[in-house]
Amino acid sequence: MEMRQLRHFMAVVTEGSFTAAARAELIVQSALSTSIRNLERELGADLFDRTGRRVVLTEAGRALLPQARALLAGADAARDAVAAVAGLAAGRVAIGTIQTLTCVDLPAELAAFHQDFPGIQVSVRDATVSELTEALRAGELDLAYLAPDARELPEGLTAYATWHEELVLITAPGHPLARAGRTLIKDLAEEPFVDFRAGTGLETAVRRLAAHCGLERRITCDVTQAGLLVELVRAGIGVAFVPRPIGERAGLPCVTIRQPEPGRTVVLAGRGARPRNPAAGALLDHLTGAVPAAAGRPGGRRLPAGP
Repeated sequence: MEMRQLRHFMAVVTEGSFTAAARAELIVQSALSTSIRNLERELGADLFDRTGRRVVLTEAGRALLPQARALLAGADAARDAVAAVAGLAAGRVAIGTIQTLTCVDLPAELAAFHQDFPGIQVSVRDATVSELTEALRAGELDLAYLAPDARELPEGLTAYATWHEELVLITAPGHPLARAGRTLIKDLAEEPFVDFRAGTGLETAVRRLAAHCGLERRITCDVTQAGLLVELVRAGIGVAFVPRPIGERAGLPCVTIRQPEPGRTVVLAGRGARPRNPAAGALLDHLTGAVPAAAGRPGGRRLPAGP
């Protein structure tokens, strides 16, 4: 059994298909399928049920999953130790992010990090808050930008930096609210809404805001992609709450909400007081040393770190 085979196995589990897993591992699908078949032959059992549109773990696959995670984590720890001795000339770091992150220009920050540490491979995953949180706790991610539903992070996770993002109401051009420029939550009762599917950090923040204000929204369409949400609003299907930079970049009217002013908290989180992975530690130092959005970068207001 080779580490490469286990990595391919975990890629299929994470990505949900052989096609997506091959893309993530930067190999052709036939090579990845052969790798998995060889692993199954060596173990004497099928690891995936391939009969549906999405591959599903068999009982044997579920039994292998925690062992594969542990073995890969051990291999990563050994590789990280060597990378630390080599002055971070090599290594890997995995970071997760909510799709609607605006408080940090993550592509620009990762580009700057790559200039400083060209030998470190960075893996980026976007997913729902619950999926990112579970991946952090399982050790599949080193760091993640989250918009947590609760005031406190789950046990074992630490917030290294915190931001506050202003939420605004975006509308189609020419909408009566666009001409007004501002509105009250209570005046939105008759408006149709476009929203994200349940489970995203933004959907949770908006749902809690509406409940707090007694607003029963009429959802005409729910989506999983920020770009599609923006275009549906532009087409006039409904209005939506988004962080202000998303609306401004789309060129849509951004209506300010009064009483209360809506917002959400975004945190950069990880495990423990500091990542054990030296590459992740270097990336954390880079990201927490970045100029706050309030000082000129788009997104939100940096809040002081907790004790």
